[in-house]
Amino acid sequence: MAADATTADKLNTIIITEWRSIVTLIVFVLTNINVLFPFHIPIYIPRPLSDIFLSTLAALRILPPRAHPPLDRMRTPFVRLQFPMNFVTAPLIADLFLLAISAIGREEVRGGTLGTDHISPLDIMLFFITLAYIAISIDASGLIRWLAYKVLLWGGGSGHRLFFYLYMFFAILGSFIGNDPIILSGTPFLAYMTRVSSNISHPRAWIFTQFAVANIVSAILVSSNPTNLVLAGAFQVRFIDYTVNMIVPVVVTVIVLFPCLLYVIFRKEHLIPKSITLHELPEEVRAETPRNPCIPYARGAAEEEENFHSEDEKGKLIELAEIMHPFLDKQSAIFGSLVIAVTLVVVLVLNAVQPTGGELPVFWITLPAAVVMFCWDLGRGWLGRSLSRKIAHDGRRELEEVRAEHNEAAMTTSTSGFGQLGASKRNGPGPNQDAEGGGSENTTARSPESESAANAADSGTARENTAANSSAGKEKGLDVERTTGPPPVRSTLASFISDGWTWSRETFPTASFVLAHLPLALVPFAFTMFVLVQALVTKGWVPVFAYGWDHWVNRTGTIGAIGGMGFVSVVLCNFAGTNIGTTILICRVLQAWQLIHEQNGTPISNRTFWATVYSMALGVNYGAFSTAFSASLAGMLWKDILGRKHIHIRARDFARFNIPIITISMIVGLAVLIGEVYIMRGTEPYAP
Repeated sequence: MAADATTADKLNTIIITEWRSIVTLIVFVLTNINVLFPFHIPIYIPRPLSDIFLSTLAALRILPPRAHPPLDRMRTPFVRLQFPMNFVTAPLIADLFLLAISAIGREEVRGGTLGTDHISPLDIMLFFITLAYIAISIDASGLIRWLAYKVLLWGGGSGHRLFFYLYMFFAILGSFIGNDPIILSGTPFLAYMTRVSSNISHPRAWIFTQFAVANIVSAILVSSNPTNLVLAGAFQVRFIDYTVNMIVPVVVTVIVLFPCLLYVIFRKEHLIPKSITLHELPEEVRAETPRNPCIPYARGAAEEEENFHSEDEKGKLIELAEIMHPFLDKQSAIFGSLVIAVTLVVVLVLNAVQPTGGELPVFWITLPAAVVMFCWDLGRGWLGRSLSRKIAHDGRRELEEVRAEHNEAAMTTSTSGFGQLGASKRNGPGPNQDAEGGGSENTTARSPESESAANAADSGTARENTAANSSAGKEKGLDVERTTGPPPVRSTLASFISDGWTWSRETFPTASFVLAHLPLALVPFAFTMFVLVQALVTKGWVPVFAYGWDHWVNRTGTIGAIGGMGFVSVVLCNFAGTNIGTTILICRVLQAWQLIHEQNGTPISNRTFWATVYSMALGVNYGAFSTAFSASLAGMLWKDILGRKHIHIRARDFARFNIPIITISMIVGLAVLIGEVYIMRGTEPYAP
């Protein structure tokens, strides 16, 4: 009630006069622009100071001793560091700045972490992270890729049928486990599938469809998206009530959108061909036992060869094996599916039976379930540690051998190219080249992308190959002096942590994989954004926005509230700190809007209030696939995964292909919502 009284006081003194209020709004806007356009700030440190600092860390055995420094004439007087300004650092710096100028204080920090006005950031983050562990653990078992492989077989050679099957597969699965696991496993699967197909020229139809449908269906369950958790907490919506109100608009959107994608937006034959021809997977590859991709170096040299042969048949064969011969841990998949099913059912039942306003933190249910899943992953890893360590050891050795061959081939090619300038590129292997590593087919046919990838891999393994080269020299009869070998390596804190993480990945591969892929960056981002929005509340800006919204609704009515909120929420996803920041801000505005009417004695109608709330729910979920990658954290994850699979989506292409998809989706979803609220809601006053 103290927070409500504070908000009421701000509504009574709505005029913004204090300079700190102006600064708070400016900082909020600049922070969200920074989230939309991240950059790095160069920091120049005097080299003597840098040397002293690094030497101190080395003396304390925190970092290893530095290698021999370059000659003095090659040393610059300053060391350049790059400080990232992104969705993690920008809101944090903004909060610290506002604290420094006393624009915010204990009230805002407490409200942005422990919560106020029925929004508890701590509870929301604990619930989301613990449930995310279970969902990503299911993904780590290989279940999603295995099911996608089965869908691929059911689709057969028909491109349109396969497109429909995959569309429904992602829609059904995403409804229960959320969008992140679908993006983690589904995106690489589609990247491989479209590349090994001989008549799909570009994967855009498949990857944009998957990204859109994964975010559309994440609006059905409160547990599928942190935006839904914020909304349900702000307005004390029972989880089952939320689903009942959202499922019809979402399902109709999914049904109507499919033919629009297939026959309008991606109608060209080279995007979704009527028949799909995949390369055949050789029997010797099918006979091999698939390896757990959670184990480090499990693929051995496959990933290196995939980059080196990204444009030839050998690379396509490696990619084909990834989708046609998937790994599946059946026991973990079954156990994880049971855990998440029981967890969601218990959450829905307990949330439905508790009295309105009951303060039952939902993480009380998901936290024990996540602990059970974590213990299962640890137990499975420990029992199979001998095999996983052997796979990691063999894979590392295989990778080093292939990298050494590539290094030797590159050096030989460089030497022969210098000595035979102007010679034909189609000559056969030189006298110092073997047929596999030095032929013209492997050196001149490389694309710029594969060349850069190979160079990066070469530089990354120079240290690892030093000892191997030394021993190889002894085997060839060369006199290798002991002084030319690598110096003894001292253990440091950094090496201890690195070795410990390597041991953990080899001993507990699934648990380590899940921990590494948890959306932990979401935690500081969400807390700092909550604090920023709370600063707008206490400085009077949120009431200003609430009065503006009230004027709009008074002029346009319920239909205007639905259309206006749908439009505003989608737009703000791209300019207000992703869809999470947008949800936090709009929830505060709607709470202030409700308080305005309580003070004026003119309560909002039940129909108009819930129409506004659920149109916002559609907008913040659908807004993830609109005009900017940073409209959601899922968008940034999707872009990063595609980049690692050599599919680079430009920002303008992301907007160009998504605008027709978001337009159709929002029109359909909001139209259905209008009919729904007029049927289910009356004009009686809204009572919290």
